[in-house]
Amino acid sequence: TLSMAYGSHHLYFVASRGMSPVIDGQTITWSSVRDTFWKDYEVTVVNTSNGNRAVTLDRVVSKLKVTINDEIPTGAATLSVTPATWHYGLNIRTGAACSDQNDTPMSVSIPSGYIGTTGLAASFYTISASEEWTTDVAVAIKDGNGTTLGSATIDNAPMKGNRSAEYSGNMFSGSNAMSVGLNTTWDSPVVGNF
Repeated sequence: TLSMAYGSHHLYFVASRGMSPVIDGQTITWSSVRDTFWKDYEVTVVNTSNGNRAVTLDRVVSKLKVTINDEIPTGAATLSVTPATWHYGLNIRTGAACSDQNDTPMSVSIPSGYIGTTGLAASFYTISASEEWTTDVAVAIKDGNGTTLGSATIDNAPMKGNRSAEYSGNMFSGSNAMSVGLNTTWDSPVVGNF
């Protein structure tokens, strides 16, 4: 229940699964962004207003999903992504992304059950407005000591609110198409007598 004076008002809604939110003035910043929704809802209150409202919030994150196609080797401990730019904050009044960080690694632990399997996938979220923007992303698999076992680069990953960018590839081996043919033409013969 919310009591409001007559007139026009803006109500700002934020619903997020993000980790460790910090509110500073008009911004919320998370240590780790997760699925997040936002809405600027305008309400005009008059003496005949119906008090019941239904508000639908819009998703304001973009998701980067990384899938490793080849087999995860023994000793692999973390999957790490390092975006050139990532947005960790939301302006509550405008819905704009803020609190940018550059070249900051984000890692997830690789459970031991994934060793020797293919298809390891992880998702990472960034606050993102409806306008598309791009960022380069370094992807790495590291062992328990932080030594890189395999790496790849994603160039110009397109990020946009309410949209995922899904990339997959090999980290430890490569494959290219190859065709094999036979050259069946004999060279000119050497001719002699015996």
